[in-house]
Amino acid sequence: MDITEEMHITNLKDAGCDDKTIAAFLHYRQTNEQAKQMYLLKKHRNNLLAKIHEDQKAIDCLDCLVYRIKI
Repeated sequence: MDITEEMHITNLKDAGCDDKTIAAFLHYRQTNEQAKQMYLLKKHRNNLLAKIHEDQKAIDCLDCLVYRIKI
């Protein structure tokens, strides 16, 4: 089953991709450059994961402060 361009755009937007990334992904799809498509997706995934790690560190700092206040 072939995924339509509209479905790709929706999925990429839902994943938090910006317009530049979406345009590049669609260009690589049209030129059948799957390796470049995968690179974009992996790069975005790594950026999201890095953000999660930053947020987790902030949560850990807040948890530590809450713990210290309770003592």
